[in-house]
Amino acid sequence: MIKSLLVANRGEIAVRIMRTCQKLGIRAVAVYSEADRYARHVAQADEAVLIGPAESAQSYLKAEHIIAAAQQTGVDAIHPGYGFLSESEALISLCEREGIIFVGPNREAIRLMGSKIESKALAQNAGVPTIPGYHGADQSAATLLSEGDKVGYPLMIKASAGGGGKGMRRVDNSEQLVRELPQAKQEALAGFGDDKVLLEKLIEEPRHIEVQLAADHHGNTVHLFERECSIQRNHQKVIEEAPAGFLSDKQRQLLFSSAITLGQAVNYDSLGTVEFLLDQRNGEVYFLEMNTRLQVEHPVTEAITGFDLVEWQIRIAAGEQLPCAQDDIRGNGWAIEARVNAEDPGNNYRPQTGTIALYSEPEHHDVRIDSGVQAGSVLGPYYDPMLAKVVGIGANREQARSALQRGIDGFTLSGVGNNLSFLGDILRHPNFVDKALTTRFLEESFIGGWQAKSTDSKTLVCAAIARIMLIEKQDTRVHNSPFQTLGAFRVLDRAGLAGQSRVILKDELDETNSIHLVTISGAQGRYQLSAQVIGADEAKSEHSILAGWIGEQNLQVEIDGHSLNFSVDNSDAAITLTFKSASQRYLCLSEQDLALGKGHSAAGGDSSITASLPGQVVEIKVATGDSVASGDTLVVLDSMKLLHNLSAASDGVVGEIFCSVGDSVGGGAVLIELEPTE
Repeated sequence: MIKSLLVANRGEIAVRIMRTCQKLGIRAVAVYSEADRYARHVAQADEAVLIGPAESAQSYLKAEHIIAAAQQTGVDAIHPGYGFLSESEALISLCEREGIIFVGPNREAIRLMGSKIESKALAQNAGVPTIPGYHGADQSAATLLSEGDKVGYPLMIKASAGGGGKGMRRVDNSEQLVRELPQAKQEALAGFGDDKVLLEKLIEEPRHIEVQLAADHHGNTVHLFERECSIQRNHQKVIEEAPAGFLSDKQRQLLFSSAITLGQAVNYDSLGTVEFLLDQRNGEVYFLEMNTRLQVEHPVTEAITGFDLVEWQIRIAAGEQLPCAQDDIRGNGWAIEARVNAEDPGNNYRPQTGTIALYSEPEHHDVRIDSGVQAGSVLGPYYDPMLAKVVGIGANREQARSALQRGIDGFTLSGVGNNLSFLGDILRHPNFVDKALTTRFLEESFIGGWQAKSTDSKTLVCAAIARIMLIEKQDTRVHNSPFQTLGAFRVLDRAGLAGQSRVILKDELDETNSIHLVTISGAQGRYQLSAQVIGADEAKSEHSILAGWIGEQNLQVEIDGHSLNFSVDNSDAAITLTFKSASQRYLCLSEQDLALGKGHSAAGGDSSITASLPGQVVEIKVATGDSVASGDTLVVLDSMKLLHNLSAASDGVVGEIFCSVGDSVGGGAVLIELEPTE
């Protein structure tokens, strides 16, 4: 049995693997970058080794650094997790050279399945159905354009070495294929080190179904049922569940037999997942790809089978046989998983960075949490935005959905933008409850894109009261100057609160840029409050308030006889309230800010190209003096493994360029100045 193991990963999957190591009595070693010095997986490990700077290309993707850490700590094995080097032939070669066990499949299986082109050819030869398309070796533009016309439109461009939903583009006509091919190949090269692409017929109403496979070194291969992964954004999974609903016995058996056939065809010998597309229009099943690693969504399979899949991986790597035969594997109940990401689902899922201020996981017997963060965790632009996974478990789908809903509603996370409200809205949507899912679920269920619900007056009132009570707690004043809100005499009472105090708030999500003036009198949990929008003709709203702290961060507020309980985060000149997973952030302004116009968005902005989020500059498409038109892409930015095109908002001439390819830039940084066209 393996006695010590290095986890060549970070975040929630590193924490998850270490949990099994602790159960089995295996010494767990973590690796970390400079950005992860104080990360949760580092604290949980028995030993941890620094492997490089924050950029993953210089740390988690450096196979030689991983091997050096393994040698330094004397481990028996390396578990790669998922992503990073989990499907790296280079890491396996180094492990073989140094006599270290690689917890994963053999190198040849990874090679065969790592190329979408080779894997589809192999699947066809094994009799596994595949999607019609072009998977050839000739990658010239002329050939790809010609083959695209033969496949027909719409079609998908896919990076041959891609995975995780990255390196995929929809194309609706030949003109678009001409435009998209160069960047698709560039993105494939940047993301996967290989610019080869394939073209496939686009299935208009696809379901994404995958089968969990397990095989050992003794020729045994089994499946552990299927998972539904159809709810996706930008081709990346959001919600996964096991089993999949709305499948016929014939479809299910075809999925299982195809997965087993493919696994045996490549002499597979670890945990892996065979992914399929199911055409909802005609019921046909097509092989998509095989992931030769542990999947993010493996907890739903663990929930319905009762098996620890990480333990299976470790025991298989140590040479043991599978713990049971196919006939002994039973699926019981239902499990649904939601991925909690640091992203803004109302703004094209833009990654969010910052420091987690409040963090609390729900505790229910039918909810499982896999997480890699905690209060104080710093989220930078270097890694995938996933923070945690919440899994609801029940005897049937509705029970699992209800459990997951409670888990999402009971999750407290503030200080950084996240998708908890978005996940809650998905789970409550009638299409999720009653219909077969397809990968078009989000576009059909949230027409025009999901948007956060606007807050009502009670939320504003709660934010103002929280602000005042935090000030009371800290024994400080609301304002810098006593001349701003002198109000009543304060001979006996503490200045700043006993008379009148004013709080000026702006809802970050309010596109009207309304600024609210809240006037408060009272202290120590009893208040009278009036609120109005500055510059509007609306009448003031008047309220009587009772409020009190429950613990350090939870506040109970009774507004005119109605009670609310929420967590409070007060940082960065803003106050954030979190209630049932929904967070609302208000900027706290001073009257000086108001006088200087800081509460309103700046006018203009067409004359500069700014980084929409932190990242690395991978391409600059213009030079000083170039004329550009509105909509032209000027800079390509890489943030959290995705490429973002930064375009001109108006016609102009390129003036000064403030960045170079390879520069790491912060969100909001000015990259290019444009001079308006005369």
